[in-house]
Amino acid sequence: MNGWRRLLLAMVCGVAVASVYAAQPVLEPMGHDLGVSAELTGWIVATGQIGYLAGLVLLVPLGDVVDRRRLIAVHLALTAVGMVLTASASVAWVAFAGLAAAGVFAVVVQTTVAYAASVSPPAERGRNIGVVTSGVVVGILGARVVTGTLTEMWGWRSVYAVLAVLSLGLAALVLVALPPEERPTRPAGYGRAVGSLGGLFGQRGFLTRGLVAFFLFASFGTLWSGLALPLTAAPWRLGESQIGLFGIAGLAGALGAARAGRWADAGRTAPVTALALVLLIASWAAIAQLPWSLWLLAAGIVALDFAVQAVHVSNQHLLTAAYPGRTSGVIGGYMVFYSFGSALGAATTTAVFTAHGWVGSSLLGAGFAACALAVWAGLQPGKPRRDEAPRPRFDQGASSTGGRVWISRWSGRRRPHPGHGRALRPRHRWAAR
Repeated sequence: MNGWRRLLLAMVCGVAVASVYAAQPVLEPMGHDLGVSAELTGWIVATGQIGYLAGLVLLVPLGDVVDRRRLIAVHLALTAVGMVLTASASVAWVAFAGLAAAGVFAVVVQTTVAYAASVSPPAERGRNIGVVTSGVVVGILGARVVTGTLTEMWGWRSVYAVLAVLSLGLAALVLVALPPEERPTRPAGYGRAVGSLGGLFGQRGFLTRGLVAFFLFASFGTLWSGLALPLTAAPWRLGESQIGLFGIAGLAGALGAARAGRWADAGRTAPVTALALVLLIASWAAIAQLPWSLWLLAAGIVALDFAVQAVHVSNQHLLTAAYPGRTSGVIGGYMVFYSFGSALGAATTTAVFTAHGWVGSSLLGAGFAACALAVWAGLQPGKPRRDEAPRPRFDQGASSTGGRVWISRWSGRRRPHPGHGRALRPRHRWAAR
């Protein structure tokens, strides 16, 4: 995949995810205009996340059945419909309906990532996923800068009007610029693709990465869905455009996403995940200083977004490599955890801030991050040290090894010795059948 196609896919991700998160820096004026009370404004963002969850289950598996290029274009066009509905809303329920609809079809992000993974050579998969995923970071955080400026100039409705126009333009460009996929095998039916999602949740590796993502994005949502509330209050009393500038600090996460893809290609997802989760917890110590220092807040935002994207890209690289024939389905299933986590963070941070201030929200975010690290660390025993796709279990002997099998103390599986006479590694042993 060449550079300009990666850029196009990153732009698709950025615009689509912005449709879900654009409300974050304008919760106060949007809630006031629509008659939503302060303690319930978090649901403006959470509504889009709930729609996103429905789309992950019902729409993302379509990518394993139909041409993903056309699916991307259709979903972008329907996202634009949701944006138009939100921009024209005069009462809260209409805006919520538009946000939910936009959230459903914003899962074009996962279809786009799956497309990038499917057309990439194995040695470049991590890099391409990292670059495309960086568009998600730009959409979530960079949109905060644009959202604040547009809101002060023309009101919050202009944000959704601009997103609708961008979505339609990208839909047309995708059909013209991207080639259709070449699939070596016949796609499964839609019912089978959706039904197979249930089986993923019973697999240890998938469940581990999913639970990490759940707490990871609950921590992420705690920051970005609640940040505008303390910044508009004393002592800072910042405007929407000033609050949006903090998205620039978060754009460092885009660099983290691209770099994490290269680390994943080198087989370093395990140490990267561990170190990034530790960094995520530490970042909240700086973020908690918001009432006294905006510089420490900015430093904490840079660390948090870098950590989140490093773990997120590592997770997607590992899962798409492990399930090459079900790329869309496995990403959709994984992002179910993301959606629940983001909705949890968005819904709880405003309530906690109202009751306990920013210190309470910071403890909440750090607690979610600690849970992610605990899940990852607690489920490590029994897993291979190097990241690899699941290997088949061999129950029959191999004549070339004289009827003996190779046992890995990390996986506990019995399989023929892969070296066929090469020197044994210290961490393995021979055993009689």
